[in-house]
Amino acid sequence: MSDNQPKNPLHGKTLEAIVTSLVEHYGWLELGKRIDIRCFTSDPSIKSSLKFLRKTDWARLKVENLYIETQSSVWKKKS
Repeated sequence: MSDNQPKNPLHGKTLEAIVTSLVEHYGWLELGKRIDIRCFTSDPSIKSSLKFLRKTDWARLKVENLYIETQSSVWKKKS
């Protein structure tokens, strides 16, 4: 079976890379407004966010979806 997933925008991206990218793009304050979870709004850090997101599927899905939306808008602007 092939590991090639050309249509999967998350392929090859770690959760840490996704969260870091979102924080760099939005900052913690805006990220907490877009996804209202305590690990983004109360004393946020990459480490605490990763710990929570790895255990909480619904929150991880929201983060992954925001990352995909963000990357899609960035790619459109570059075109």
